[in-house]
Amino acid sequence: MTVIAHERFHPSEAVEFSEPAVVAGAGAAAITLSGLEKSFGANRVLRGINLHIPAGEFVAVIGKSGCGKSTLLRILMGLDEPTSGELHFEGADGAEIQPNARIVFQEPRLLPWLSVADNVVVGLGEGVEKKRAREEAKAVLYEVQLAEKAGEWPARLSGGQRQRVALARALVSKPGILALDEPLGALDALTRISMQQLLNRVWRELGCTTVLVTHDVSEAVHLADRVIVLEEGRIALDLAIPYPHPRRHGNPALAELEGRLLSAILGSDGGH
Repeated sequence: MTVIAHERFHPSEAVEFSEPAVVAGAGAAAITLSGLEKSFGANRVLRGINLHIPAGEFVAVIGKSGCGKSTLLRILMGLDEPTSGELHFEGADGAEIQPNARIVFQEPRLLPWLSVADNVVVGLGEGVEKKRAREEAKAVLYEVQLAEKAGEWPARLSGGQRQRVALARALVSKPGILALDEPLGALDALTRISMQQLLNRVWRELGCTTVLVTHDVSEAVHLADRVIVLEEGRIALDLAIPYPHPRRHGNPALAELEGRLLSAILGSDGGH
């Protein structure tokens, strides 16, 4: 059974927070999926997905392995085609657009023969004047706290640093849509929390529409405006997270939402 749950935010519940709501960036695009289906042979991976993501919103997609999370993300990024249904991107005026979209994978996928700065420049594509490209790469490396590593080779970086370079490569072109496919899954716990904070900060600054696929329910709750639970290719839960950013680990209200999401994933109503 599909459950749609949109919580209402009450100011008294979040007195510890002071950040304003995130404003959608100039290039941010809204995403609308209508009856989206994807089959591989007889296997229906996505089964009639209907979803609207407003421009600038951060949405996390969670669920058991094989539920269709990564397939959905690949279709959003144009890396795969739906079997049926419709996918539309809309600009600020409501007109359909082809947005500037970038994706960060679990593996950094850096080019080992290029320096850190040159790996970031790759994200700008062709046709950008060399001096300007280097300046923009330097600026985004500063944002991800790696300015001093610009001339290093990827092999000399830690796992967390390599993932920050991959993020910088995605951000350098100021995308309207940012897709994140388990980008922190291979990191140790402390590095992961640090990267979560970094992701939250750059998203709030850019205002890009962001879709995160993750197995980590806590990560989803701490980063996203909404969390979508997929179950066997369908949306089983669409839960709004009604707390301003940044969010603190250990907040009991967030822990309660994590419990609801875990219950949805594990197939129990958890008493709700």
